[in-house]
Amino acid sequence: MAKSQRPLPWLDAGESFPPVATAWGHADPAPGLLAAGAALDVPTLVQAYSQGIFPWFSEGQPVLWWSPNPRMVLNTARFKLHRSLRKSLSHLLDAERLEIRFDHDFERVIQACAHKPRAGQSGTWIVPDMVKAYGSLYKAGHAHSVETWIDGELAGGLYCVNLGGMVFGESMFAHQTDASKIALCALVAFCGAHHITMIDCQQNTQHLASLGAAEISREDFVAHLNRTVGLAPPAWHFNPLYFIQILAAWTITPP
Repeated sequence: MAKSQRPLPWLDAGESFPPVATAWGHADPAPGLLAAGAALDVPTLVQAYSQGIFPWFSEGQPVLWWSPNPRMVLNTARFKLHRSLRKSLSHLLDAERLEIRFDHDFERVIQACAHKPRAGQSGTWIVPDMVKAYGSLYKAGHAHSVETWIDGELAGGLYCVNLGGMVFGESMFAHQTDASKIALCALVAFCGAHHITMIDCQQNTQHLASLGAAEISREDFVAHLNRTVGLAPPAWHFNPLYFIQILAAWTITPP
């Protein structure tokens, strides 16, 4: 079957996004690609995330905007806590070697993520323009870092975007075994404590699926956004009691 040659919309700064239903489909060269251009300023990023759109491009490319269908999400109630990770987490907590910090060093976290290429890729999608853009989003209170500190050192973490009652996961890194997974556990625990039921994972990976993430339709994802992004956002502070309160409720699976 011949590939579709449907043109990709080009956006000028400040221009609204086209409807997400017009994103390229599986017959097109890049399924989920919605538009190119525009700017990576805070209002544009907030508008994009509110509609189920995110930027993803490589060095030398224009800004590319995506809204894939289906969408990979993690229902926080379905998070899979593998037995080996629970053992590692419990050991660190019992020995008082672990501390979870929110927004302590956002710049260091995003830089660490930027220096970790995605599997099968030689470079990174977190190019300098993205680092600058999400730094501005952090200063505006919409982006956050979840940091795993072990023995007083930053061992791993992740950064994400939060709009109202919705969290959008972006990238993780680890300098020590399980450190990024522990950060994700902390984020899930925090979300559970604040009645945030879904974390956006954007695209399907085997790693995310092993932790309980699953695909839903773009229509269902956007409907969830419409119900949640207008809610009051939580205060980003991690209470160690979140682990104690929620660990027992998580599904424990073999390593």
